Amino acid sequence: MQPRLPGRGARAGGTIGYPLDSLFEEVAFVAYHFHWSFAEILGLEHGDRQRLIEEISAINRQMNQSPAPSKGIPLELWGTDA
Repeated sequence: MQPRLPGRGARAGGTIGYPLDSLFEEVAFVAYHFHWSFAEILGLEHGDRQRLIEEISAINRQMNQSPAPSKGIPLELWGTDA
């Protein structure tokens, strides 16, 4: 049995929450890339938020590995075999 906290009806212990620093890092990352509100991102399930972070990171890695368009190549042709 867990001890009761003085002045409160709650018991000590229980589920440990997600670290706030990690939560804010995740929210900032998704907000930066998708321009979603803090509330929208916090409304996501943890697994969904993690999946978005993985997908955004994969897109960033792919973009960083692609050569930048040179002058004279229209942007719509960048990355195509045209």
